[in-house]
Amino acid sequence: MQPTKIGIDAGGTLIKVAYTENRRIHYQSFRSGAVDDVVKWIGEHFKNPDICVTGGKSEVLAEKMNNPAKTVIEFDATTQGITYLADQQDKSLGGDFLFVNVGTGTSMHYVQDGRQERVGGSGIGGGTLLGLAFLTTGMQDYEQIVRGARDGDRENVDLKVKDIFEGALPPISGDLTASNFGKTEAMMLEPPSNPDILAANIGFIGEVIVTISSQMAGQYDAEAIVYVGSSFRSNPLLQEIIEMYAGMIGKKPVFLDHGEYSGAVGALLSL
Repeated sequence: MQPTKIGIDAGGTLIKVAYTENRRIHYQSFRSGAVDDVVKWIGEHFKNPDICVTGGKSEVLAEKMNNPAKTVIEFDATTQGITYLADQQDKSLGGDFLFVNVGTGTSMHYVQDGRQERVGGSGIGGGTLLGLAFLTTGMQDYEQIVRGARDGDRENVDLKVKDIFEGALPPISGDLTASNFGKTEAMMLEPPSNPDILAANIGFIGEVIVTISSQMAGQYDAEAIVYVGSSFRSNPLLQEIIEMYAGMIGKKPVFLDHGEYSGAVGALLSL
């Protein structure tokens, strides 16, 4: 019997695990601080597995493993994982593409002929979402934050182009955001609800990411932009915002099932 293979992406917010069982890849995740829980879970569920670790906390995790663990460069693992998942899901990326990994922060990479180059990034990402949510609503639980945002209305917080050109035809789409969190006068008269604020937080993050990544894709003439990362977990609003804004400027956004596990899948495939 073939030994179990386990790929682990130990990131700043989550530790993502991809493992083979019955010729299929399965997925599991843990909080980034739960390193001991990951080691215990592997010890209880697998016997002498082959393990490969990547990500910012890979060295810490590898040192605690009961089995020897191989380590690989995170960006290379993510590239390999994205290529594999896209192929399995029949999503064509062409010969070159840009991938945008929205984890705690955001990292952007241009891939050509299977080789990646980091071309930019931003401190805005999932960590920003958690921080803004706590500062503006006091909420700390990720799942509660993204659930609450689904019931929110960003137009109670964000100033749209159509708000500025009231009664006149704007020269650009009226649905574009003129100023994130900019509807100050209206908010003074009627404070927005927590769901409105959470939706505006996610809108802000999504718009910044899609603007930067679309400009980067234009610079490298990459038609497809692949968006992956733990910030898309249970967060359809973030995906909707990126799809809408990318479509407005003629770029092709690609989202992969289990895309947040790309690094873990790439680590698994390197075994």
